Amino acid sequence: MSQKPSKRRVSGGRVTPKGTRPDGYTPETVSHTGHETLPPSPTWVPVVMFGLLGLGVATILLNYVGSIWDTSNGILLLGLGMILAGIITATQYR
Repeated sequence: MSQKPSKRRVSGGRVTPKGTRPDGYTPETVSHTGHETLPPSPTWVPVVMFGLLGLGVATILLNYVGSIWDTSNGILLLGLGMILAGIITATQYR
């Protein structure tokens, strides 16, 4: 019967001292205190955002039902365009 070879014990831990790199490179530290924070968005930004999203959804629903005008791909694209404009406006909200 053969014996299994004994496992070699490896001591854990760092190979290099903490905070050093073998090539001597030290990244510069960036201070975030020098940056100005942007002011909050004006009130009209969320109003326009939700207004465009709501009008876009309402346009698509009314086009689907056909209650105000005949169903048309142009009206559908208009509704999708309003939704897209609302999403683009949402990226400006802080």
